[in-house]
Amino acid sequence: MARLPLAAALALVLAGCANTPAAPMAAGGVTATTAARQAAAASALDLAAPRSFEAARRGLVAKPTGQVRDETGRVVWDYDGFAFVQGEAPATVNPSLWRQAKLNNEAGLFKVTEGVWQLRGFDLANVTLIQGRTGWIVVDPLTTRETAAAALAFARQHLGDRPVSAVVYTHSHVDHFGGVLGVLTAEDAAARKVPVVAPVGFMDEATSENLLVGTAMSRRAGYMYGALLPRRADGAVDTGLGKAVAAGRVGILPPTVVVDQPHQAMTLDGVKFVFHNAPGTEAPAEMTFTLPDLRAFGAAELVSQTLHNLYTLRGAKVRDSLAWAKYIDEALGYAGDSDVMFLQHGWPVWGHDDVIAFLKTQRDTYRYLHDQTVRMINAGLTGPEIAEAMVLPKSLETVWSSRGYYGTVRHNTRAIYQHYMGWFDANPANLDPLPPVDAAKKYVALAGGADAAVAAAQKAFDAGDYRWAAELLKHVVLTDATNTGARELQAKAFEQLGYVAESAPWRNFYLSGAKELREGPPPPALARGVPVDLLRQIPIDTFLDAMSARLNGPRADGVDLRVDLRFSDLGQTHGLWIENAVLHHRPKPVEGRADATLTLTHDLFLRLATGRATAGELVASKDARIDGNPLALAKLFGLLDKTPGNFPIVTR
Repeated sequence: MARLPLAAALALVLAGCANTPAAPMAAGGVTATTAARQAAAASALDLAAPRSFEAARRGLVAKPTGQVRDETGRVVWDYDGFAFVQGEAPATVNPSLWRQAKLNNEAGLFKVTEGVWQLRGFDLANVTLIQGRTGWIVVDPLTTRETAAAALAFARQHLGDRPVSAVVYTHSHVDHFGGVLGVLTAEDAAARKVPVVAPVGFMDEATSENLLVGTAMSRRAGYMYGALLPRRADGAVDTGLGKAVAAGRVGILPPTVVVDQPHQAMTLDGVKFVFHNAPGTEAPAEMTFTLPDLRAFGAAELVSQTLHNLYTLRGAKVRDSLAWAKYIDEALGYAGDSDVMFLQHGWPVWGHDDVIAFLKTQRDTYRYLHDQTVRMINAGLTGPEIAEAMVLPKSLETVWSSRGYYGTVRHNTRAIYQHYMGWFDANPANLDPLPPVDAAKKYVALAGGADAAVAAAQKAFDAGDYRWAAELLKHVVLTDATNTGARELQAKAFEQLGYVAESAPWRNFYLSGAKELREGPPPPALARGVPVDLLRQIPIDTFLDAMSARLNGPRADGVDLRVDLRFSDLGQTHGLWIENAVLHHRPKPVEGRADATLTLTHDLFLRLATGRATAGELVASKDARIDGNPLALAKLFGLLDKTPGNFPIVTR
């Protein structure tokens, strides 16, 4: 994900809402303005250009059908879920995005080159299989155990039943490692000493990226990936990077081989690899690799069949566009002799000249956005002004892989502004602005009341100015979330903006906002915590940092509390104490006398701290013992906020 530092997409898996049945949307029709914009978009590009489709279908061995289900029978993945994406673009989808959606719909097992196959359309990302001397080298085993197992089983059905002889994680996003237990069990990996290769920093990033703010990222990821939208022409059609994120069990196997050099050669099951670290590009820990004997380049997510995100809309740290461009430029040197380049999203690029051209246009797209944003920053423009003014040169704008199907020119330029300048635009009026709801009330009053503001928004809507209509109605809805007329009109404005969006995440955000306006937020049951298989790999200090961030500071004001946690199975003691309404912790007993000491196993603590185990289970468990005052423990855990993860976004 492609994506959560757990991958462009762990947040969606954490929400547990991919493939969740969605109530039908009360969708509005396409306005004349929207129809005209769709026609203009269709005429601006050669949508019938066949080369991309030829590449997306090249090497097809077999196509999957049916569904992947988990052990309870729940659908984890539906191969035919987007079967409606065919033919000409419907009026409710940007024609350029529809083209990308059709390309991402080309699912199956594909031969890339001699000894290399890919399974595409089994999850958000691709899994790459490289034939070793004794078995399969699996590159990026998808998001979930179920989809990874289905992909490998499908490959074995057509290519032969070979064991997994090595696993390679190209980077730290969950759609590239979360399904590893579906292709290789921990017991089998240990017994056969199967190498698991990853870039330096992988484990830290893979297990901790979304731990602190994972709840918020999960909620927003549901918007970004259209998790609750129906799969149809007025709902979810694509993510821009792939079809969707699978909703199954997420796990991890810790790496046994770490690539910690800029360029590092090694042989895996008889196949020569040269790994190339590219940290801080699409992921904090990322690497590409070349296969010299096969004249092939595995580009990971350094480049994609779309403009990528410098800032991902689900929420994340901003990525460094200058460093990203420089790493692609470096790849031109070490991958320049390759005859094929395969990606971990989308379809490969064949031919030496085409590989070079692809790398150059991706490099120059990120570099152009960087340099021109910086130029305009120094001319005094703010982030929104730069986003409105930025246009790629024709030589880049007309290249399919530079189109904004996932990232966009507009939000990427804002990200570059944020990277260098932060949130403040230097206008003193924006130094201490009113919070959104307070400001909204004053704006609505200034407009002459809600009825006048809604009337003005209706006039803007009728004129096709949906951005302004949405802006006006934002204030009305924030002022009074029960104003059904304002909510419905804003939903209609969001729909029109979503229909014309070339970016799938933008479309999904708009249509998800419309759905919330009409139906309210999703039920709390859809919000889940970090999978236990991942939590077990998170260092206790890191987990306690996240636990400290759940402390309700106002309620903890004046509290003096000291607790020791003894992990009987790890031989570790961590001291926790509250001081100045801050929950501190150290990997040693607290100073002075602890109010209580809780001795328990690591697994029981994780279940207790994440709400998977109750206080009653703790007291009854043979794996736990409480010494001292048990009320001190109850007080500590009672001061930790429990967030359901279904907070409203547009209705507040």
